[in-house]
Amino acid sequence: MGSAVEQVAAFDIRVFRGGNSRTAGHFVYRKVLPLMAFPMSPTDALFLVVETSKRPMHVGALALLSRPDGAGPSFVRDAFAAALDRDQVAPLWRRRPRRALSSLGQWYWHTDTEVDLDYHVQIRAVPRRAGQTALWNMVSELHGETLDRSRPLWQMHLIEGLAEGHYALYIKTHHALADGVSTMRLLRQTVSSDPDRRGMPALWEVTEHLPSDDTITASTGVNALAAARRVLGATGDLASMAPALADTAWRAVRRRGGPLTLTAPQTPFNVAIDGARSFAGRSFSIDRLRLVAKHTDATLNDVVLAMCGGALRRYLVARHALPGVPLMATVPVSLRGDEAVGAPDAVPGNKIGTLACSLGTHLADPVERLAAVQASMREGKAALAGRSQAQVLAMSALGATPLALAMTLGRTLGPLRPPNVMISNVPGPREPLYWNGARFDALYPLSVIADGQGLNITCTSINNQISFGLTGCRHAVPRIDALADALGRELDLLDAFHRIGHTRRGRRRNPQRRHT
Repeated sequence: MGSAVEQVAAFDIRVFRGGNSRTAGHFVYRKVLPLMAFPMSPTDALFLVVETSKRPMHVGALALLSRPDGAGPSFVRDAFAAALDRDQVAPLWRRRPRRALSSLGQWYWHTDTEVDLDYHVQIRAVPRRAGQTALWNMVSELHGETLDRSRPLWQMHLIEGLAEGHYALYIKTHHALADGVSTMRLLRQTVSSDPDRRGMPALWEVTEHLPSDDTITASTGVNALAAARRVLGATGDLASMAPALADTAWRAVRRRGGPLTLTAPQTPFNVAIDGARSFAGRSFSIDRLRLVAKHTDATLNDVVLAMCGGALRRYLVARHALPGVPLMATVPVSLRGDEAVGAPDAVPGNKIGTLACSLGTHLADPVERLAAVQASMREGKAALAGRSQAQVLAMSALGATPLALAMTLGRTLGPLRPPNVMISNVPGPREPLYWNGARFDALYPLSVIADGQGLNITCTSINNQISFGLTGCRHAVPRIDALADALGRELDLLDAFHRIGHTRRGRRRNPQRRHT
């Protein structure tokens, strides 16, 4: 087991004690705290606060790996065994959540000196000759299990027994530890575009940039003066919060795009959830989506949302449960800007805002649905344009109020229903990636669901493919594989419509000449 030297630092805390004239006065206590305690933002801590056995707050990823040509059947397993034998665990993967009097009741990360890799990294197998459904079922069960808070909040499962000697790797990390974008950045540090490269680290060996000691002290609130300086420094943003929040509420009342919606209909997805999970994944050539986007003046994310809208319409029609008004989706927006993947100053954590987007499910025509999605996203982005990061986060928090109420009460409150589904797109690398020669054939994200929002659709791109991961509450989204299949049918429709439209436009520009 890896070890680390724990340093300490002393902080003075001045306390006023009341009483009679003989005992009253100021007393200074010198508190010794470990510098291996790292701050946790309020956003990250919220995922710990709201977590229950029925509502685990971890995200995941399922990677499909193939062996190099000529490699033996145990190639991937042997590479993992070699990484385990090194017994090196980076600080991020040794963190577990704690709070104590020394942190003034705030959650913080404590870095363990030893980690039991036999618990965190496990090897499993699907039954022989089992199809992909068996893999989805196994991952569904693993994703429904909460992480042990007495240990660092992550696990990995290497899964054997897939067709053609392929392997699957299921990675589970608590949302407080890293969001989907952060996990992708960390994963990117373990892989290479070079299929011949060897000696590459496992994910749990990846190091990351840590906050400075000054940041640790200020963020944990141990130094009261530093905390006060932070609050005073934020007053400029606080003064601009009221107009931003008022605009968010005004847009919701007027049924305009933005972070908050009051028009989400009741659907089978918007119920209290239990601990059972269902998962399915599908992959498509990203070039197909890009062509649709190009010929419809849409973004790639618009096409993703339109595919999801069409699939949800098809799924609900089959169950006689389609509302007459469009379903609404929560769409996360990254606030990381142009920060490069693997940047030395990139700190794992959650840096996201959200929009509410109409999915156009009341429209039977896929082209009209795509146009409705485009219009809704344009309005939402206009609401965030020119806002500071603090304003966007505050507006997003207001937009999350219906979901927070549903999670707290276990039910929705009239028009304060949360959006029906969360749909996010985490950009990934375009080139093929390899880990010690093993090729990443697909990467399916798994995410968090909550009371009032029992379905999550997250996609990411890798190896010129875009992979959709559908995570649902099992009783709220039965036969989730049918919903996943519908994504392909919707892409076929969009593909066909854009080709027909492109052909008609081409004929108008280049009329056929008469032959004599």
